[in-house]
Amino acid sequence: MCPSKRTKSAGSPYVADPGVRIGHVHLKVANLGRALEFYRGILGLEITQRLGDGAAFLSAGGYHHHIALNTWESLGGPPPAPGTTGLYHTAILYPNRAALAGALKRVLSAGIPLEGAADHGVSESIYLRDPDENGVELYCDRPKEAWPRTPDGNLAMYTRPLDLHGLLRELAPDLPVSSGPEDL
Repeated sequence: MCPSKRTKSAGSPYVADPGVRIGHVHLKVANLGRALEFYRGILGLEITQRLGDGAAFLSAGGYHHHIALNTWESLGGPPPAPGTTGLYHTAILYPNRAALAGALKRVLSAGIPLEGAADHGVSESIYLRDPDENGVELYCDRPKEAWPRTPDGNLAMYTRPLDLHGLLRELAPDLPVSSGPEDL
């Protein structure tokens, strides 16, 4: 289909069923073992199936897979060059702040640098890169009734600094308050 035809259909009145969800992300990786160390070893996803040294499927909570990893076209390959099209990030939704704080603690303990941390009003997010330089967002949603809204009821998301020390206090409420996230 030519791009102009796709653009014309973009204004279609169809609205997806509210039950539609993103089921999984399938990533091309250069080294399956290294990717598994990150997604299984640090983020704690469980392998549901492995296809030799070429692919693995991982999930949380027994789902067939949330993330698939393969080296079929990418074994030993470099990450995509900056400034090119492709995946911006995979977002992994945690059920609550304490679970997100646990993920943050594991990421920091593994020496993985953060690229950012933000309070979006509707959610709190931590941004980093996996071993293949794919963007990864770890986040938890706020309750829907707490989402910021404009006076006329529209969503009013924003991007503000996330208090990482405050987030980590979910794990140890008696942690001392520091001067800011730069101390992490």
